[in-house]
Amino acid sequence: MRVGLVIYGSLDTLTGGYLYDRMLATYLQEHGSTVEIVSLQRAGYPRHILHNFSSRFYQRLMDLQVDVLLQDELNHPSLFMLNRRLQGRVFYPIVSIVHHARCCEPRPGWQNAVYRQIERWYLSSVDGFIFNSETTRMEIEQLLSRSYVGERRLLVAHPGRDRLHVQITDGEIIQRAQEETVRLLFVGSIIPRKGLHVLIRALTQLPDDRWTLTVIGDMDAEPAYARTLLRQLTRSELAGRISFKGAVSDAVLSRLLSTSHVLVIPSAYEGYGIVYAESMGYGLPVIGAMDGGAREIITHRDNGLLLPADDTTSLKSYLTELINDRELLLEMSLNARRRYESLPTWEESMRNVQLFLTTLVHNENSGD
Repeated sequence: MRVGLVIYGSLDTLTGGYLYDRMLATYLQEHGSTVEIVSLQRAGYPRHILHNFSSRFYQRLMDLQVDVLLQDELNHPSLFMLNRRLQGRVFYPIVSIVHHARCCEPRPGWQNAVYRQIERWYLSSVDGFIFNSETTRMEIEQLLSRSYVGERRLLVAHPGRDRLHVQITDGEIIQRAQEETVRLLFVGSIIPRKGLHVLIRALTQLPDDRWTLTVIGDMDAEPAYARTLLRQLTRSELAGRISFKGAVSDAVLSRLLSTSHVLVIPSAYEGYGIVYAESMGYGLPVIGAMDGGAREIITHRDNGLLLPADDTTSLKSYLTELINDRELLLEMSLNARRRYESLPTWEESMRNVQLFLTTLVHNENSGD
C-alpha cells in the first residue's frame, strides 16, 4: 500500500499528535507499505490558509502516486479549500487523522467561531476519519452531525501505552510512596493550554518542604510564555524546588517517570493524553484535564484526579491530599499501574489502522 501523509514541519516534533503520526508511519513501513511525507512549512494560522491557493502545493498533491492520502487534522487551514479542488481529479481517498478539534480548545468565542467554520469546511471535504479517542469522535459528530460522520468511513484507534518499555515492580512503587518528599512531574509543551502556570500558582500556596517539581517540555513552542514563567519563578521562593529540563530523550523521560510520584498536567483541554497513559505504567496517578479525552484514561479518585480548567483551588487541594496521605497515594499508584495494563499497545492500535486503510483502499478500487 502506498500512503501519503500531510503534516506541518517534521514528523519528529515532540508532541503527542506527532508521536501518533510517527508511530503510524513507522508501523506501516515495517509492514510493507511505503509512506511519502508531504511536509508544509509551519507558520501562523492566516499564512496556512494561503496554502489553499498555492499552485505548487496543489500540483504536488495531484501528482502523488499513492493509494490513500492521510492528513493530520492540524493541517486543516491549509486544506479546507484545496481538498475540494482535488475532488474528482485524484483517485485516492483522503483520510483525516483527528487528534482533537482546534475549536474545542478554550479561547475567545469569536476566535473559536472562525476556527469552527473552517474546521467544518475541512472535515466535510474528506472521505474518512481516524480518531484518537471516542471523545474526539463525538466532538466531530457534534461539529458536523452524527449522520454525516457515520456516512464516512471511520475508526477510533487509541494511542498505544508501551512506547517507553516500562520496567518497574509493585514493590518499587510501594517503597517509593513512603519517601518523604513527593516528586511532581509535568510533561508537555510549555504553552498556556497545558496549564503549567496553574500548577505553579497552586504550588505557591503549599508548604515548600514536602515537594519538588520537574518540568519536561519544549521551551520554544511559545517563547514569550516560557520566559514569563521563568521570570516569575526567579522572583519567587519556588525557584530552588522547580527544575526545567526542556525536551529530553525517551531514556531520560523513563528514568524521571520511574522516580516521580505524581504526574500533574492541568491542561485546559486534551484530545486524549498519551503521556497520561505512559506515566500510569510507572505507577504514577495523574492529575489531568476534566475536559476532553483524559476521562478515557483517568478514573477520578481511582487512578488519578480530574481537574476543571484553570482551577487553582482544586489543584491545591488535590496536591495537599496526595502529599499528606501516603496510603491514598499508594492506592492510586497501584490502581494507575493496573489501568495501564488494560490500555491498548501501539501494535494493537496501529494494526487496526492498517486494516482500516487496506479495506478502504480495496473498497475504493472495487467501486464499493
